[in-house]
Amino acid sequence: MSIAKIASASATSKGFDIKSSLIETIIAGLLALIVFGPVVGVVLDGYSFNAEPRRVAWLVGAVMVGRFLLSLYVQTAGGRRMLESFDSGGSGVHVRAPGYVSRLRYIIPALVVIAIVFPIFANKYLLTVVILGLIYVLLGLGLNIVVGLAGLLDLGYVAFYAIGAYGLALGYQYLGLGFWSVLPLAAIAAALAGCILGFPVLRMHGDYLAIVTLGFGEIIRLVLNNWLSFTGGPNGMPAPSPTFFGLEFGRRAKDGGVPIHEFFGFDYNANLKFVFIYAVLFLVVLAVLYIKHRLTRMPVGRAWEALREDEIACRSMGLNHVLVKLSAFTLGASTAGLAGVFFATYQGFVNPSSFTFFESALILAIVVLGGMGSTVGVVIAAFVLTVAPELLRSFSEYRVLLFGVLMVLMMIWRPRGLIRISRTGVTPRKGVAP
Repeated sequence: MSIAKIASASATSKGFDIKSSLIETIIAGLLALIVFGPVVGVVLDGYSFNAEPRRVAWLVGAVMVGRFLLSLYVQTAGGRRMLESFDSGGSGVHVRAPGYVSRLRYIIPALVVIAIVFPIFANKYLLTVVILGLIYVLLGLGLNIVVGLAGLLDLGYVAFYAIGAYGLALGYQYLGLGFWSVLPLAAIAAALAGCILGFPVLRMHGDYLAIVTLGFGEIIRLVLNNWLSFTGGPNGMPAPSPTFFGLEFGRRAKDGGVPIHEFFGFDYNANLKFVFIYAVLFLVVLAVLYIKHRLTRMPVGRAWEALREDEIACRSMGLNHVLVKLSAFTLGASTAGLAGVFFATYQGFVNPSSFTFFESALILAIVVLGGMGSTVGVVIAAFVLTVAPELLRSFSEYRVLLFGVLMVLMMIWRPRGLIRISRTGVTPRKGVAP
């Protein structure tokens, strides 16, 4: 009798467990009904609403069918291997074999060539989308220093972004400063603001640090919104366009200069301003990428990672945690200041509605999805999260829902982000104990 039971159990293990699959399917359907019912099934119509049960039924049915097929698949050999790959994803730094040659040495030159050729074939819409993507690359790289490398959760990072943008607008309004003058000054001002924010939060960790930085971001936004006589309040302020050795890109010179098309004698091109912003922004992004790459391999970069992993151990090794934290806040904030200047000159106008908490959440999502501390992952995630909404304008009602689904899928399949931090191993020297 016992042999028969064993044979029956082995036969069951080799087949499909339909009962458990049906139970999981029903649970998934109930959860989908709870989630999609209020969002998709109720359509507001003035002060009343209309029920759309058919759309809810289609979505719930699709979820149930998908869950049932997935449940059957994970019971196969391929499905079990897939689950094992999730478990082996691990955490921490991925160490490569000594002598590993990264493919980026071939990919980066190809991307640079594509970036150089891109403005020749792109229209104004594509240029503006890519410029916005590069701005968020700068923001993601800056926050990646604070959150990804140093492990300091900053929910008010958009404040430094606002300081850079309003630095250009206020400098132009009250001091007559242009784009090139404000670009380094905004980075310095944002870095000082990051240093000022860093001092009060030196002893804070986790949720407390997040709350304080969130409050700092809201304070900056409220000051910009309520100081009508200085910042223009909700009405905002104009920002100047960039110039090329004093030559302006408008059809007519506004600041007493000469339009560039008149100086060189060619026809006026409205896209030339965006091509110039794109070129300068691309060079700045390359410079920031190189600086960050070097910093992560210098003692300060190692100190950031040590602080992220264990602050007590970091301090016990003799590292000055005050300077380590302040350097992370300062460098991260200066990058956001640069991004703010480019955003202001790209828009030609700034107002407080561009610097809400949602922007901080979006930048943090770029860092998390790209991979905490991963430079390449942050660059990819920045373009995905900024270009994808433009490509999904026909699904504007569901963009936030799709964004949430993407976050959930990333947490399941790639909990460490698109690309984990990797380091190349070192071959032990002869005569040195491992």
